[in-house]
This record gives sequence, structure tokens and C-alpha cells, in this order.
Amino acid sequence: MSVTASAVKELRQKTGAGMMDCKKALVEAGGDMEEAIKILRTKGLAAAAKKAHRVASEGLVVIVGDAAKAAMIELNCETDFVARNTDFQEFAKALADQTLADCPADVEELKGRPFAGDSSHTVEEIISQRIATIGENIVLSRVACVEAAAGCKLSSYTHMGGRMGVIVEGTDSIPDEALHDVAMHIAATDPRYVSRDEVTDEILATEKEIALKQAIESGKPEHIAEKIVQGKMEKFFEQVVLMEQPFARDSSKTVGAFLAEVGGEGARVTRFVRFKLGEGAGG
Repeated sequence: MSVTASAVKELRQKTGAGMMDCKKALVEAGGDMEEAIKILRTKGLAAAAKKAHRVASEGLVVIVGDAAKAAMIELNCETDFVARNTDFQEFAKALADQTLADCPADVEELKGRPFAGDSSHTVEEIISQRIATIGENIVLSRVACVEAAAGCKLSSYTHMGGRMGVIVEGTDSIPDEALHDVAMHIAATDPRYVSRDEVTDEILATEKEIALKQAIESGKPEHIAEKIVQGKMEKFFEQVVLMEQPFARDSSKTVGAFLAEVGGEGARVTRFVRFKLGEGAGG
């Protein structure tokens, strides 16, 4: 049956549930408002909506997969107590496994899929049910699925029991242990780019402008200021570009030099994904 927009709006005001959930509930209830409320409460959607405004910056970053394909998710909750709960951890692992299997483009795509553990409900509906059961807001903040390109392989690293995770792709010639060490390095140093050529012209222009203003305002003549800018830009690349950062395990060499040493000429990182707990939830 069809339901009116005003009925959907009224149900949404009464329960706080999402527009589509309200419409589905009204259709299922044959237009009966009270029955539709019961349906939403049974599914946990009304309770979930009421908790949706609450900050969820604790939780877990979970990685699953192997050298050919890996997935990472960030599942947030409100307290560390819930994050350490076995049920929450198993649920996060299940969502990571489904991300690995389905390779969704983003969170919304995964949330709209049937949940692998109960195909009669979507992932979003299962999350809502968990919210109602646990009594805390739960947010699936980020997902990533990475398949190794030809001639490359993956490694990963999870830090502090799931407070941070990294998936890194590198050329096949890099030893597994060395690529894992680079994943640990990425967790520690938070690079923004793999190589210098990824830095956009806009970002370069902004950094140069800031550096030049700082040099001139410190009283340096313009020709000296230009040299200072060159030095500062090299320092900028050293800070934000992975291959040019001093390697965490041996700061006497860059990550690029380390990889060439252990993997030969052409050994390099091709991409990486880094999740830090709370960043995906705006925490």
C-alpha cells in the first residue's frame, strides 16, 4: 500500500527513526500508526535514532585479509567499556569480514547490504538492533577495501588493540617483514602522501606562501627569504611524504632508501590507508 508523506513525517517525529524506515514500517503496518511504532521499536530503530546524536568516539579499528586483499573498518561506540566487550568486538570483526567479501565503495553502500550473519536484515538494521541492545550509540564510520595491484602485495598493522590501523601496498620485491615495518612507521608518523608528485600545486603554493611571509616578517631580505622557503619546502616534504620521511626504525635513512636497500631498485610503497580511532567519527 502507499502511505502519505504526512504520515511518514508524523511517525518520524514520534520515533526519530529515518524517513525510509518510517515509510517501510507504515507499509508493513498497513498504515496503522501505533503498529508502525511497535515495528520500529521491535527493530530497535526508534531507540537507535534517539541515541544518534550522542558522541561515539571510542570503539575499534579492525583489519582482516591477506597479502592479496585486505579490509579495514572503524566501528565506534561511546565508551571504552563497550569497545572491550566481546560481543562488540565480534560484531566489528563480522563487519570487517563482510567488507572484505563485498568490497563496498563506502559506508553507505555497506550499510545498505544484507548483513552476512542475517540476510533478512541490512547492515544498518543490525547496527540499530545492537544500539537498542547495548544502550549506546554505535556508528560505522569508515570502511576500506584494498586489492593488491599486479606486481604488488599488502601488509597491515593494528596498533594498541585496535586504536589505529594501517594497510600498505608495496612492490613484490619488498620482504614481508620490511613492508610490515613500513606499516608500523605509517602508524607512527601519519604521512599524507606516498611520494612528492602526489602533492597538489595548490598545496605547494599555499605552503610556499606561508613560508615566504614568515621569512619576510622575520626581517630577512627577499633574496634570503627565497632560499629559506626552499629549505622549508624540503622540510615540508620530509614531514608529509612517506618515501622521504626518516625511517622510524633507522632515522639515518629515508623510507625510500630503506626500501631500495631491502627490496632493490624500484622497490616502493604504492599506496596506504590509515585509520585512527575517533577521526572517522569526528572525535
